[in-house]
Amino acid sequence: MSRLLLCAFALLGGFALSCQVFPGAAVDPGAELGARGTLPPVGAAATPSLSRQMAEIEVAPATERELEIDRIAEILAERHTGLSQREIDAVARTIVDECAAHEMEVSLVLAVIHVESAGYHRAVSPVGALGLMQIMPETGRELAAEHGVEWHGPETLFDPLVNVRLGIAYLRELSDRYDHVPTALAAYNWGPGRIDRRIRRGARMPKLYVEQVMRAYDRVDDDPVVKGASS
Repeated sequence: MSRLLLCAFALLGGFALSCQVFPGAAVDPGAELGARGTLPPVGAAATPSLSRQMAEIEVAPATERELEIDRIAEILAERHTGLSQREIDAVARTIVDECAAHEMEVSLVLAVIHVESAGYHRAVSPVGALGLMQIMPETGRELAAEHGVEWHGPETLFDPLVNVRLGIAYLRELSDRYDHVPTALAAYNWGPGRIDRRIRRGARMPKLYVEQVMRAYDRVDDDPVVKGASS
């Protein structure tokens, strides 16, 4: 009997010792974190890096109009405009918008700007024409009243946005009046009154200015961006 009791006590002691060394209720810390969501489970896909996510964002292609505006701004920036880049961008946008509104070719407007002022927004001609498109103050005042532009005297024409807006409208007016681009250009340079008198007399049209503008027009129109947008 005593031997049986000793064996029983020995077995109980071994069981207690095994419970202390190898506790059956112990929890894997990693498994617990995974259950809480603090760490992803083993084998889960990693979250893409921020740079990779940004690279995968689809970038909308620039519109034809935006490409045209950028190209015109580049062309103007090659001249001594006297304008900041921000102002050049605004002029380019105004040219595109006004040409669309008046159904004028951008290439022709850029050619006139090149010949008239070489792109300098404060250019003054010997006869008093002002700004990018070299508009006479009296003509500018009449055009401003006709198109709802505030007029503050001749200085108004040194505002490049006003100047191209009125200049493009004037080109459209002359094109409609003569229904012939070379004659309209001659009238832009000489004044419609003088051209009308030459027409009545049967005199030949002035050629030098028209040829200069058309040469500049051909150079600009060879640009695929401007040509594609103007056609």
